[in-house]
Amino acid sequence: MKKQSLAVTVVLVVLLSLTAMAATDSGRYDQQVQQAVSQKLHHAKQLQSVNASVEDGIVTLTGTVNLYQAKLDAAKKIKKIANVSGVRNNIVVAGQNVPDNQLEQKLAKKLAYDRVGYRDNTFNFLALEVQNGVVTLTGDTVYDTPRDSAMAIVASTPGVKDVVNDIKVLPASSFDDSLRVRLARAIYRDPVLGRYGIDPVHPIRIVVDNGHVTLYGSVQSTMDKNIAGIRAGAVPGAFSVENKLVVNKG
Repeated sequence: MKKQSLAVTVVLVVLLSLTAMAATDSGRYDQQVQQAVSQKLHHAKQLQSVNASVEDGIVTLTGTVNLYQAKLDAAKKIKKIANVSGVRNNIVVAGQNVPDNQLEQKLAKKLAYDRVGYRDNTFNFLALEVQNGVVTLTGDTVYDTPRDSAMAIVASTPGVKDVVNDIKVLPASSFDDSLRVRLARAIYRDPVLGRYGIDPVHPIRIVVDNGHVTLYGSVQSTMDKNIAGIRAGAVPGAFSVENKLVVNKG
């Protein structure tokens, strides 16, 4: 028992020594890092109200910026500095305040017009919610690009205080790609539903995830919604179809 206790003690001492050595090693560049960080912040016009402190290679950013994008940019700039082992981004977005409903409407319009004309646009679905200036993004995209584009739009919009990005990038699948094309043909070649393909901003959005299909968007009547569901359900290879189309009341 004494030997086992002694062995445990030795292991703990070694671990504590290694931890102390690692902290000392990372901390010996703190002054150099502090100078580099200060220079970066000084030369960035949008970061003039940002402060930084360095401890054991970890940079803590505080202060204020006008746009959420500036907060993201600050962390990116600092992470590129040599010997920076991490960044705590405690910057506060203190730009103009916009009522949640106004901000949500503005962002919804911007996102609706984003990437219009791209082939994958019909197969992506994005939704957002704003609460106290914090924007939560949800939905599914076929690639990284539409997700990143949506994030860039939100981050650069005045009034956004923070962003929760819950957009899912769908897994790559040649089966799903083929199914998407066949679903689009079945829906948009229907004489009743064809008009939804004319307006690229408000299409019937077709999300396919491992053969499971979900329809999003808005249509003019319950009949249109039902027809879309029937057309999608008749496409070979669709394991299931969930019809989340909303009927416009106006």
